[in-house]
Amino acid sequence: MKKNILIPALLTTTLMMAMTNTVMCNEAPSVLVKQENVVSRAVSETLLVYGRVEADPDAVLTVSLPHSGLVTRVAVRLGQRIKQGDTLLELSTSPAAHMQYTQALNAVNYAQRQLEREQRLLTEQLTTKSQLDAARKNLVDARSSLHSLKAQGQDKAIEIVTSPTEGIVTLLTVKQGDRVQANVAALAIASGHRLIARLGVEPEDIQFLKPGIPVKIHSVFIPEYQADSQLREIHAMINPTTHLVDVLAAIPANKTQQLVLGSYLSADLQLSKHQGLTVSREAVLQDDKGHYLFRVVDNKAQRVNVETGLENGDWVEITRGVKLNESIVSVGNYVLSDGMLVREEK
Repeated sequence: MKKNILIPALLTTTLMMAMTNTVMCNEAPSVLVKQENVVSRAVSETLLVYGRVEADPDAVLTVSLPHSGLVTRVAVRLGQRIKQGDTLLELSTSPAAHMQYTQALNAVNYAQRQLEREQRLLTEQLTTKSQLDAARKNLVDARSSLHSLKAQGQDKAIEIVTSPTEGIVTLLTVKQGDRVQANVAALAIASGHRLIARLGVEPEDIQFLKPGIPVKIHSVFIPEYQADSQLREIHAMINPTTHLVDVLAAIPANKTQQLVLGSYLSADLQLSKHQGLTVSREAVLQDDKGHYLFRVVDNKAQRVNVETGLENGDWVEITRGVKLNESIVSVGNYVLSDGMLVREEK
């Protein structure tokens, strides 16, 4: 008699799973990927340069000494921030300058007496009106000379030189004990609110620059600092210290508070701007044959050789090999090979 053999339910489930795994093993492997579209964006070629913060030459005031003398005190230091009316230095008037003032004072007194004498003689008809006019002119000239010397401070034993404006002392050519001549430039005071970026450019790159191009300024010491400006000047000689050509860009007044004169900067000079096709940086791969990326055709990866252009930290310009709005693989492409099955992340 034939007996029926009962297969336990657990054994049945195990057999079914084994059959399923066999089918899956027989299927070709696929790679999970993510795609993106090729987009058009404004692409700008930039030149990275370095430089320093300086005072705007158009906003620097030079303080000259009014007359010769002895510097008895210097009240400021190089780099010091000063206010209008602050004492800069004290100057003892030289004996020669003081004597010149005394002579001018004596000349005024003499001319005054001569005028009075000519007036008396004219009343007695012992002189002419032309001689009286000459005496009056001599008095006017003597008073003008005296007023000029007095304005220069030669009537004072000690001249206190004060600051005509607020700013930063960027030049100091005298020290206590120096004997100086009149009109010597003793100090330079720069405005703290008008600063420039003096940048160094390689001589061969000057041909690509012109005044007015956009400049994005960054501080080396303050990572979050950024200021937008324009190129103001392009010099025509090599700086003997840096061996580069200096170009200047004004720093906006509302961006000067964080900067210190002499601190280092970097800047991006925008050379040109055009519309270009771009993809994310992760989408572009490279091997010994050049740059390439993958597109998906019939659920299979297809290698596309491309040529790249400009780039930044997030995207790369593609100059040949792709079309606008075309889908390309951006995630999972590192494990792909040409013809490999892929499945897209939902």
